[in-house]
Amino acid sequence: MSDEWKRILAEPLFIRAILVVFGLIVLFLTIRAIQHSITQRVEPPQARYRIRKMIAMGGYLIVALFISIVFSDQLGHLAVAFGVVGAGVAFALQEVIASMGGWVTITLGRYYQVGDRILLDGILGDVIDIGVLRTTLMECGGWVSADLYNGRIVRIANSAALGDLIFNYSADFPYLWDEIILPVKYGGDPRVARAMLERVAHDLLYGNIASARKAWQTSRRLYLLDDEKVDPVITLLANDNWMEFTLRYIVDYRQRRQIKDRLYTRILEEIEQLSGQVTIASATIQLVDPHRFSVHLEKAQEGTRD
Repeated sequence: MSDEWKRILAEPLFIRAILVVFGLIVLFLTIRAIQHSITQRVEPPQARYRIRKMIAMGGYLIVALFISIVFSDQLGHLAVAFGVVGAGVAFALQEVIASMGGWVTITLGRYYQVGDRILLDGILGDVIDIGVLRTTLMECGGWVSADLYNGRIVRIANSAALGDLIFNYSADFPYLWDEIILPVKYGGDPRVARAMLERVAHDLLYGNIASARKAWQTSRRLYLLDDEKVDPVITLLANDNWMEFTLRYIVDYRQRRQIKDRLYTRILEEIEQLSGQVTIASATIQLVDPHRFSVHLEKAQEGTRD
């Protein structure tokens, strides 16, 4: 071994660097083992996720403390070095710094949390992870209709939370207002149609009204909101083509498609039992008193041209 290598190996800074590398490897393996061991005993997915995050954050703090202890007498020199390169690093890592700032804003401002359904940067999905740099969504929609998963996982930089609009479907009030429209032909009995819709709404929707009302009152204590009615409401609009009944109702954001399917299925079943008193209208074209006209076709003579 040359004298130069012997001199390098004898340097205290080199020895400390080797110690840090081995220490980081041991800490990483230990943290992974602790995560695996503890989370295997936790059944609820949300609790398991939070425990893994807490262990990871604790690991980061231990790593930072370990490095600061190893280089305790060199911190002054490191501070000078960091100050020199800090401006260049800040310029080169603008997006990274902005994403870290977005993570702080998301965490402290409680813009959203894991499990919420949000629309961020034009992407609709459920939040499955919030990292220091990126938010991970299980995407809904796309080529799949309604609010169903399409299987695509999307990672969005946290910096998007600083400038873009964030639509949260489930934060403080996990319900949405939805409506279905039923066109009924003129000549049908509107009272029968309204009674039918009221009966369907009572059977299928009133089971969640109490919990929805409680959630709305909780939201009123957090925000300046009016005492909105959460019971189903049926309204009638008469236009040029048909009578248009609208059923407005409140529904859990995760069950919007299923509830609409049940409502339409039940409404069609009820209409079949009304023996023609209520008939669904559709756009049709009707000729009223058309004038008679005749068309005479003559065979062209041979030798003539068009």
